[in-house]
Amino acid sequence: MTEPTLAVTSPYDDSIVGRVDISSATDVEHALDVAHGLFRDRAGWLPKTQRIEVLHRAAVIVRARKLEIATQAAREGGKPIKDSIAEVERGIDGILNCIEVLRTEAGNVVPMGLNAASTNRVAFTQYEPIGVVVAVSAFNHPFNLIIHQVIPAVAVGAPVIVKPAANTPLSCRTLIEVLVEAGLPPGWAQMVLPIDNALTGTLVGDSRVGFFSFIGSAPVGWMLRSTLAPGTRCALEHGGVAPVIVAADADLDDALPRIARGSFWHAGQACISVQRVFCHSSIAHKVATRLGHSGDAMVVGDPVDMTTEVGPLISGREVDRVDEWVKEAIDAGATLISGGKRLSNNCYAPTVLLNPPQDSKVMRKEVFGPVVAVYAYDSLEEALELANALPYAFQAAVFTQNLDTAMQCYQIMDATTVMINENTLFRVDWMPFAGAKLSGHGVGGIPYTMKEMQVEKMMVWRSTAVRP
Repeated sequence: MTEPTLAVTSPYDDSIVGRVDISSATDVEHALDVAHGLFRDRAGWLPKTQRIEVLHRAAVIVRARKLEIATQAAREGGKPIKDSIAEVERGIDGILNCIEVLRTEAGNVVPMGLNAASTNRVAFTQYEPIGVVVAVSAFNHPFNLIIHQVIPAVAVGAPVIVKPAANTPLSCRTLIEVLVEAGLPPGWAQMVLPIDNALTGTLVGDSRVGFFSFIGSAPVGWMLRSTLAPGTRCALEHGGVAPVIVAADADLDDALPRIARGSFWHAGQACISVQRVFCHSSIAHKVATRLGHSGDAMVVGDPVDMTTEVGPLISGREVDRVDEWVKEAIDAGATLISGGKRLSNNCYAPTVLLNPPQDSKVMRKEVFGPVVAVYAYDSLEEALELANALPYAFQAAVFTQNLDTAMQCYQIMDATTVMINENTLFRVDWMPFAGAKLSGHGVGGIPYTMKEMQVEKMMVWRSTAVRP
């Protein structure tokens, strides 16, 4: 009997770009059984030398197929090909980053001999994999998100089962195939694709899962966390409704291109996209107008065209939602500076709104579309209060030439990272990357993810040969 398959379609023109097998309850149970069996067989754990060799070979394979992998990611996810190539290059660097962590982080010595109780003792720690890792991923970076969730698990020696987004499973399948080609033994990295949400919940909540990694919407992430078996650790990465404060003294020639890119890159479909821009009232209209000009000048269209700067949203339903939110804000009093309309297929025009009401959806929820709201403030205290008005805390930004303004914003803003004279989209994969409050739980960034996927295990050794 033929396994049922899922047709993967292009968000740009709805053409079929591939097919993936759908996972049944039997498939999910088999994946868990295999992964758990590998973890329980300590004698069969993969040594570091083997893991490093596999990762090196995987990086070489991905580099050789960079354009092919990037084109596939652009077709299934809609990110422009130029940015998809950068995503694959970043993925290669992520693989190599895991190797660097393995080479440099190996536990700690715990001081002993400090009092009578600790005399004649030596203590040290080493790292062990925490157990089976289950990862549920999002659509917006179909290759690199899988890198972030799967490669750290492979690096630390944890069997991993990954469920990609149903919109973009091809890039995930490709990475699993690359790992197998690179020499990773069977079962250590498995992909499943249940389309039944209840079955995904069964996978995540199984008692054999040691660590759960989730990237996606806050309601789904927090709901899945509530289903975890006792003892399962987790990391959740959600959206941030990112605030940016632009002070009156900001260098707009430097700031505005960065803010525009942070707003419209990948059609705003990033968890740290610029969304709310609080500008001093003396420059707010100028900022909105110039951002509108930047958006109007961007090429919107086919993601596999090298000239495209803004691709489609992931689905027509998302375009409908974004358009509804924009129209709601305009009806409530916002000034439409640019955009505000649906383009061909699933594309939406880069949109700038000026002074939307504070209770409008574009100011209170994550748009996840190419929409930026500019809001005028009169005092820095007001801007900070507005920036902190939501139950989200992720990356934020401040544009100013004044050190005191920058420091005041850094100290007061509800954020895990505050950028100074850079947009909220900035990230390198070796820095901590974490949402707080509703924006997430745990710490991402490759070295931090690797640490969370391990247990620091201590040995205490008593010997009279140990000098006090």
